[in-house]
Amino acid sequence: MNKKWLIIYVAALFEVSWVTGLKYADSTLAWSGTVFAIIVSFYLLIKASSILPISTVYAVFTGLGAAGTVLIEILLFSSIFSWAKILLCAVLISGVIGLKLVTGERDMTQGEV
Repeated sequence: MNKKWLIIYVAALFEVSWVTGLKYADSTLAWSGTVFAIIVSFYLLIKASSILPISTVYAVFTGLGAAGTVLIEILLFSSIFSWAKILLCAVLISGVIGLKLVTGERDMTQGEV
């Protein structure tokens, strides 16, 4: 796995954490963790967008974050399971994988058009 892409994946994990925290935080410690996750998530998003195309970075970040949040809700917080949700998450992840595959090395260099 390329280190450049790993930054986006870790940022998406922190995004899932803070989005979940916004709904379920109920103590000072939980809110502190949520704020920490927001800071780390956006720091990594900014770092990734400085070395990869912002359009791809943002699409991957939000796609993985959205799919991850749906899965966490189902697995940890007893949200209603639906095959439609799983199918739509799979379509979303397919799009993320597709964007990653079509973003070549040329797209990643600064200053080229």
